[in-house]
Amino acid sequence: MTSEEARINAGVLFAPGNPELVAIKLRTHNLNVDFNQTHEDEYEKRAAILNEIIGEFGEGGRIQGPIAFHYGQHTKIGKRFFANFNLTIQDDAQVTIGDDCNFGPNVTIVTPVHPMLPGERKELFDAQGRPGHLCWAKPVHIGNDCWFGANVVVCPGVTIGNGCVIGAGSVVTRDIPDNSFAAGVPCRVIREITEADSVENMPEILGGYSAHRPE
Repeated sequence: MTSEEARINAGVLFAPGNPELVAIKLRTHNLNVDFNQTHEDEYEKRAAILNEIIGEFGEGGRIQGPIAFHYGQHTKIGKRFFANFNLTIQDDAQVTIGDDCNFGPNVTIVTPVHPMLPGERKELFDAQGRPGHLCWAKPVHIGNDCWFGANVVVCPGVTIGNGCVIGAGSVVTRDIPDNSFAAGVPCRVIREITEADSVENMPEILGGYSAHRPE
């Protein structure tokens, strides 16, 4: 871990232009390009590239692509993950995704935070009084068994619990508790997900199928 990564993990200002951080990002950005130039059925090649990019990637995972990871090594993804087209993870801070999560197209997860004042976005000062472009970052945690609709944006510092469904187009700016259906801009909990949501209660769509294994 570099000294600037330690600052990221401490939640304090860091320099994204630090040469060591730039080297990590450059490597990952180039690997993104390598992945995005593969064909969908080049399974082994794609898996090998993802394992180079992502800090931890559980078994049975698949990402449709194209992808855009910022650091990659700051992301941990559990088992049986699926992401549709255009997954973007700007993982300056840690991004943790649990098991059995499914993401629709154009899901974006961001962790960096920038000053509100324009002058401070241009420059802040280190302990020696040297000016520089500085920001900070907040980790994102996503539980198990979550489904995100298309165009969901998860903002810095958010924790989303287990078993959540996030509606398409939502911008998640605050924590979402377990087993919640949440949607909107900003995203808000609409209701708890219960057994009443089972497809067994939707005979019009079953077409002879079932949510339960036949005995």
